Amino acid sequence: MARDVHDVVAHSMGLISLRAGIANHIAATHPEEASEALSIIEETGRKALADLRRLLGLLRDDSADRDGPPYTLDSLHELVAAIPAGDVRVELDVEPGLALGDEEALVVYRLVQESLTNVLKHAGPARCRVAVGTRTEHELVVEVVDDGRGGAPREGGHGLAGLEERVTLYGGTFSAGPEPGGGFAVRARLLSPGGSGKDER
Repeated sequence: MARDVHDVVAHSMGLISLRAGIANHIAATHPEEASEALSIIEETGRKALADLRRLLGLLRDDSADRDGPPYTLDSLHELVAAIPAGDVRVELDVEPGLALGDEEALVVYRLVQESLTNVLKHAGPARCRVAVGTRTEHELVVEVVDDGRGGAPREGGHGLAGLEERVTLYGGTFSAGPEPGGGFAVRARLLSPGGSGKDER
């Protein structure tokens, strides 16, 4: 529960604050771009409220749906599209035909969400690559690597600790730290008992 609350609030409020600042700065000179930023704020807020309502429901009713709203691999495209391109340029690389179960998709979404939040907060102007794919039939790999200011460890909060807990629940491994050549990397391997399948459609 604490992990979900942190992920929803930290990412959503951080993105809303950043986008609001951009909209305020360019409203007079670039009204169309300001309007786009406001649309993203509206959509981000709507999704955050839906997640928070679900979490509050869990506190009142143990029978509530613990997986919440469905997050699929397509949700990653929406997540990346909301990141201000002037601050972080994100390249999303998802293995073609990859199909995940609901729980796996939720874990992957939260991994990418929290990692991108950290990139926005700590990396400054940067390029970032998000990669999701399989290494073996029963091993899913998620990597988020940026080339920004990566010298200082991104510690002191609950985000990275929460990600490691999520991955551990899947019997996987997690690492996060500065890259030798600069930047910062989050890497996770998730063990999938049923195997991460391919969409044959």
